[in-house]
Amino acid sequence: MENAINVNSEIGKLKTVLLHRPGAEVENITPDTMQDLLFDDIPFLKIAQKEHDFFAQTLRDNGAEVLYIEQLATEALETSTLVREGFTRRYLEEHGYVHGRTFEGLSEYLNSFTTKDFVDKVYAGVRKNEVEIPHEDLSDMAGSDAENLFYMNPLPNAYFTRDPQASMGIGMTVNRMTFPARQPESLITEYVLNHHPRFAGKVPVWRDRNHATRIEGGDELILSKNVVAIGVSERTSSKSIQRLARELFKNPLSTFDTVLAVEIPHNHAMMHLDTVFTMINHDQFTVFPGIFHGDGSINTFILTPGKKDEINIEHLTDLEKALKKVLNLSELDLIECGGGDAIIAPREQWNDGSNTLAIAPGEIVTYDRNYVTIELLKKHGVKVHEILSSELARGRGGARCMSQPLWREEL
Repeated sequence: MENAINVNSEIGKLKTVLLHRPGAEVENITPDTMQDLLFDDIPFLKIAQKEHDFFAQTLRDNGAEVLYIEQLATEALETSTLVREGFTRRYLEEHGYVHGRTFEGLSEYLNSFTTKDFVDKVYAGVRKNEVEIPHEDLSDMAGSDAENLFYMNPLPNAYFTRDPQASMGIGMTVNRMTFPARQPESLITEYVLNHHPRFAGKVPVWRDRNHATRIEGGDELILSKNVVAIGVSERTSSKSIQRLARELFKNPLSTFDTVLAVEIPHNHAMMHLDTVFTMINHDQFTVFPGIFHGDGSINTFILTPGKKDEINIEHLTDLEKALKKVLNLSELDLIECGGGDAIIAPREQWNDGSNTLAIAPGEIVTYDRNYVTIELLKKHGVKVHEILSSELARGRGGARCMSQPLWREEL
């Protein structure tokens, strides 16, 4: 099988990356819907797009091919009428529309668009005042359904392309995301992998989205060709981690034989492992000290293959010791966000000071606003590319959150 994905580390030189440029979906957030859509504020789209374009150009300037998921989705759905019809049906069904007037009316409306405009509409959402549909039942006329201005909600989190899927070796996980606001995003990934000529038949799926348990890409870090770190977090469950580990260990196409599970606080500020911990060099990591207990401990679990389909689990409470063990390192450089200061560290972590994207060993991209962390990284010999962050940061995700590597050079 010709490989379309190759990600065997967090730090190999970045050659191909997947992004989503923020669109009309961001302007379809309101103060009343912010919480359900997982936002704390409403970004100014015009500036957010300029910042995102700056980010994309920074990646291009450093040798990366930039692909946009919306373009790939358009090309995948254009492969045949049946593919687009199938996606429309699945998308409506996952919003609760199975049969009847609303289903038929929305199908007809969506089918009236060109494929590109259809994809844009999927991201932007469908407002009720856009399309005339006769009332079908009481839920259309009363209660929370009537209060919602959308038949299909917007997907404003989609510019965080890290989460709906995760590149892992030559394959991917296509993720069952935690909150309804984000769950449709991985359906788009599924159709790209199944129908886009660049990926169809070339990407093993270690775990698909058809599960009850949750997992998201921000919790999935590729530490080496053999080791995956996964956060036990607000967005990823321990059951998902164990089931993914079992698949990675038994699948002959997988090279992974160790999963390091790291338990982090379950809250919005630290929603994923990569919001508090990232790998930036062979032996260097950023870390937010707020993840540790008062005595400096943190629950970590090393999962390795056991007999038959069993999994061996070793419990440690020292992150540095666990990392040294799974990566066979004698020394580590753990660089604390904000220098560990009681005020600066949580402020810069809130603005993704710990969420860095390595584009080569010891070379990262990060938000310019986290200047204390940036100066500390430079003192530790890290090359830093600063990107604009006024509006993008309002979504609570940084450079790693906004990018899904598809190809990295081998170390």
